[in-house]
Amino acid sequence: MCFSLIDIPLCRKDGWFLWIKNLSDRKPRTHSIKYFDTGSSGVTNFPEFVNNSLRQQHQERRTKQDWMKKITDEDPQYWERSTQISLSNQQFYKVDIETLKQRFNQTGGVHIFQRMSGCDWDDETGEVKGYQHFGFDGEDFLILDLETESWIAPKREAVLTKQTFMAQQKNYFTQICPEFLKKHVNNGRSSLMRTEIPSVSLLQKSPSSPVSCHATGFYPDRAIMFWSKDGEELHDNVDHGEILPNHDGSFQMSVDLDVSSFPAEHWDKYRCVFQLSGVKEDQVIRLDSAVIRTNRVAALALLLAGIGFLVYRKRNANKSTPSPASSSELTERLNQPSE
Repeated sequence: MCFSLIDIPLCRKDGWFLWIKNLSDRKPRTHSIKYFDTGSSGVTNFPEFVNNSLRQQHQERRTKQDWMKKITDEDPQYWERSTQISLSNQQFYKVDIETLKQRFNQTGGVHIFQRMSGCDWDDETGEVKGYQHFGFDGEDFLILDLETESWIAPKREAVLTKQTFMAQQKNYFTQICPEFLKKHVNNGRSSLMRTEIPSVSLLQKSPSSPVSCHATGFYPDRAIMFWSKDGEELHDNVDHGEILPNHDGSFQMSVDLDVSSFPAEHWDKYRCVFQLSGVKEDQVIRLDSAVIRTNRVAALALLLAGIGFLVYRKRNANKSTPSPASSSELTERLNQPSE
């Protein structure tokens, strides 16, 4: 399927999967699939076109999920077809940027043209929602509004483009994209719908530092963690960190508590609570100096390890070094003339 982008035809990327994610906190869940394209001009040491994880200099695709192999097994030409479409889009984006430069009365310099598109699917109600945003040089250029079946053009330079888009886009975002999303969800259900419980621990850099409650290894990323006092959630003297990805596909997060704001004898009133979507039982850890992992503990362990190594090396040295008598005999033997 192709449509016009700034009076230039742009082909839809059949099957070009980047990100599929569960959105809601209930089961069944809402799922989404998103695609990202970036075209650039005048950027040193950066590809002119990036299609998801594709760098055009290498023109290679990497499957990061085992369940994606099911897609390629069913459609052996999946990657080849997607690559050819991406290579075509690379040329379209190159022309698009030049067209936009003319519309904005610009010539040289650095320019970035981006597209984010995708759809959501509620596997309980069957409701689907499509979206597509275009941006130029860091600002919104054109936004699709499927509810009103119209394009929103924040810039007057985008008015010419929006007039050609609507009819061709509606079918893709309400029919084709959701069907493709459902296929991915079904193939990857065991991975996408899994639940992994994290390990939760208390960390502190120094006695005067905040105590950090850290959870790592959880999945999915719909989680809440907070500090409570006497069963009530705390908001003062608390610093919430973001949910961050781990290298293995799981997630981590932390929330800090300023313990200098209350006396140590009140510590037993405080709890760190971790809640994971789909799991009924909370993970709760009491604020206790005995379970806090500190830099002092790590430094002491390192010091003890260093002392142990020195003792070990000294013992080995004593075993291998000759006694004074043996050394004298060796020296005398070496000084004897050869026969």
